[in-house]
Order: sequence, then C-alpha cells, then structure tokens
Amino acid sequence: MMRFATLIKHPADWMTGGHGSHGAVLTSRIRLARNLRHHPFPGWAKREQRATALGVMRPAIEALAVMKDAFSHELDDLSSVQKQVLVERHLISREHAARGHGSAAVIERRQSFSLMINEEDHLRMQAIRPGLQLSAAFEALSALDTELEKSLEFAFDASLGYLTTCPTNLGTGLRASAMLHLPGLVLSDQIGQVLQAVNKIGLAVRGLYGEGTESLGNLYQISNQSTLGESEEMIIRRLERVISQVASHEQNAREKLLEDDPAMVADKVGRAYGVLRHAHIIDSKEALNHLSLLRLGGNLEFFPPETVLLCDALLMDIQPAHLQLHAGRKLSPEERDCSRAEILRSRLHSLESPDTGTSLKKNSKPFDHSNPEDT
Repeated sequence: MMRFATLIKHPADWMTGGHGSHGAVLTSRIRLARNLRHHPFPGWAKREQRATALGVMRPAIEALAVMKDAFSHELDDLSSVQKQVLVERHLISREHAARGHGSAAVIERRQSFSLMINEEDHLRMQAIRPGLQLSAAFEALSALDTELEKSLEFAFDASLGYLTTCPTNLGTGLRASAMLHLPGLVLSDQIGQVLQAVNKIGLAVRGLYGEGTESLGNLYQISNQSTLGESEEMIIRRLERVISQVASHEQNAREKLLEDDPAMVADKVGRAYGVLRHAHIIDSKEALNHLSLLRLGGNLEFFPPETVLLCDALLMDIQPAHLQLHAGRKLSPEERDCSRAEILRSRLHSLESPDTGTSLKKNSKPFDHSNPEDT
C-alpha cells in the first residue's frame, strides 16, 4: 500500500489536466453515499460496530482493480496535519477528519477516486475530474459502485432508493458539484444576481471547502440539493447546463471588463503580481485573492498559458497544512505567513511581469482633447 509521502508527492491528475476554453470550471466532483444493510449507521453505531463495518468494507474496496497500489489508512493512524492535508486536497471532508475509531480513507494513487469509510454514512465515494466533466466522473464512479455491490450489500428501499443518514441524500445518494473560478463576475458586481438565480432553481452555492465555508479567491462550488425523485442522469444534465451558463456569464464578464475598463483589469492583475512576487509576509486570504487575479491574468493571456496551472497548484500548496507538511513541523500562524510568502516568491521567481500592453491598446479609447474629463 502507498505511503502518505508518496501520495502527496505528486499533484493529483485533476490538478494538471487543463480546464477547457474559458478556464472558469476548475474541477467536477461526483459523490455517492452508501450504507451497509444489517449494520447500524455510523452516527448510531458503537465503537466495535464501526470497527466491524470497517472490517467488512475496507478489504472489498482494496480488492478493486482501480485501487491497486492505493493509499489505504485508518484516520487514527494519521497525524492531524496529514488529515488536514487530505481535507485541503478535497480527498476527505472536514467532518471525516474529525471522526474517531473505525474511520478510514482509501485513495486511488492518482487521487481521481477517494473513498471515505465511516464518515456520516458507512461509505462516501467520490470521483474528481478536471474541467466540466460531471458525466465522465459519474460514469467512472458508477462503474466502481457497481463493482462494489458484488461484494457489499447496501441499504436500499424499492420506493425510497439508497438509505442515507441525512434525508437530503436519500434516493440516489448523489451529490454532484463543480468548482468555479469567477473573478469576472465578482469584479463587475454581477456575482450576487448570478448566484441568486442559481439558488432559485434549487442548486446550492458554497465556498472553497463546502458547506459553511466562505468563498476565497473567487472560488465557488455549485452542487445539486435534492437527490430524491430524479435519476442521476437528470441531476447531472441539469447541473451541467447551469454550470455551462455560469461559465459563459463569467467569460462574457471578462470580455466586457477588458473592453470597458482595461486599465482597471491591468492594474488589479499587476498589483497582485507585484505583491505575490515580493511579499515577505502574507496570510492565506490575501494570497488566495491575489492568486485568483494572477490566474485571471493567465486566462487573459497577460502571462504564458502554463501560469493558470501554476496558480492551481499554488492554491493547494499555500494552505496551512501543506505549509506545515513542507516545513516538517507545526508552524505558528506568523510562521505560516512567512513560509507562504517564501514559497510564492520562489515558485513565481521566473514569471515575468504581465504583458498588458496589447490588451490595453486594443481596448483603450483614443484621447479626446475637446473633452474636459480627459484633461
């Protein structure tokens, strides 16, 4: 089985896979909730019952062909920093990291599949893919789910579907979500009305780490809320349609900002570049917001195209637990802010200043000497 150091040594496949033409959709994630028949659900189970359920599920998961050379560990065997690194990589949930005896994670070596054992439900399985690939992620996870059902008997009701701890997951047990980067809508003050429209049609909008977390770096998760009464395909089709529309609004907002106020866009990107390249102390929130603008600059061709992927990797590497793992020890908040700045300066060292000239020239209005506002 894979060691923790080996797992996190390489970036996940979905972190290096490209992000489509507009760059607004970073990742697609499908999660399925399942529980074992004839076993108490984790929230009601006693310590030994949780251990028994783990003993049933873990060998079945490790035997899957896709889990060859996977990372498989009980959470009790991991340090708090290691667990937090997995949370920051979206491989386990914050709730799962806080669970005690009998909880485990089995993660495919490329980090495309992650299975949480004894979270809120006995099994939370997820597939992550780059860009807008919800259908592809679902097909891959559905095949894994089908394979598991050959050796595990899940709690299922003919009229209600899969039985889950929380009623909101009842039925398909499906949660589909995409992570979007929406700086254009934020800078043009359209983000509120777009997210309100998304909420109105029954979809949830959350921050970087899901429910109860704020949006940092102009990153938003959009997901389905209901899982009962619709097929998995219907849920995914509807979500893909909405996410495509939001991504399209984002692209339009970026183009309009460049057309109407190119100097403001160049200034925002240039300031972000200056801070990230030269700061010696920077907190997480400020760093994420500046990286968001740097990423926007990459999308707008102010920087070479590979800058977008560099920003995506840095979004992960400057998180608190990743910094502590890199340092090999616990760091105080002040030490983290210094370490974060040092990593950013080092990784962005060879990135030349933004080339905004072409864009400004193309979009700027001619100077009008007869207009008093131009003097």
